Amino acid sequence: MDLSYEAKYHQLEEQHWWFASRRDAVYDLVQGLRLSPQAAILEIGCSGGPLMQRLRTAGYADVTGIDVSGPAIELAQARGVPNVGVMDGAALEFADARFDLVIASDVLEHIEDEAQALREWARVLRPGGQLLVFVPAHAYLWSAHDVVNHHFRRYSRQGLVRALAGAGLPVRRSSFWNAAMYFPTAALRLGKRLVQGPTAPEIKPGNTGDLHHFPGLANRLLLAWVKAENRLLRRLNLPLGVSVFALAQKPVLGA
Repeated sequence: MDLSYEAKYHQLEEQHWWFASRRDAVYDLVQGLRLSPQAAILEIGCSGGPLMQRLRTAGYADVTGIDVSGPAIELAQARGVPNVGVMDGAALEFADARFDLVIASDVLEHIEDEAQALREWARVLRPGGQLLVFVPAHAYLWSAHDVVNHHFRRYSRQGLVRALAGAGLPVRRSSFWNAAMYFPTAALRLGKRLVQGPTAPEIKPGNTGDLHHFPGLANRLLLAWVKAENRLLRRLNLPLGVSVFALAQKPVLGA
């Protein structure tokens, strides 16, 4: 991602409604797996470590985080988050079958060689281990925000499922996430495209895409709205949203 975007991201990631509500969704899904407290968990793209902190507080003792960004790992270390390091998410420096769960939240779209990344993620999973992936949804929502973030693609639900299956990771569950913001986001981005035409979005220096600071009340209301939706995800899959997630499992040989 652009340096100006990354700096703002780290400034806002702990409290901003988008990041906080997504962490809440990931945390809920992890809790639903009923993992042992001794389960080995890897977060790819851990940034400054707020999800790792929450998982450790919940009692998971073996939590590891990596990020391709040096400043992100420095921030995590400054926050007292252990077991973090700079590493390429498509070239993991871990032994085969090291982890029970791998989490990659808004990471896969940043990696050009999607298949290589997924093979690596499958490699470090133990047989029966699980992979939880969140990615931005719908190619037609492509905008300057994706360009600033150095995204290579956005995903359909079926496209994410196919990519995981191609890496030998059958999907147990898939759903959209953040339906609350789908219609406002679609209206804004498609409206801009209608006005500006089909040309590529123009990116000016310092552009941070759709990442904006929200005043306290607005941030709290948006966070409460999406967290209420997260509770629905415990029981059902959503038919639309601005992101899509999948939970896949590495087969057990001979099962």
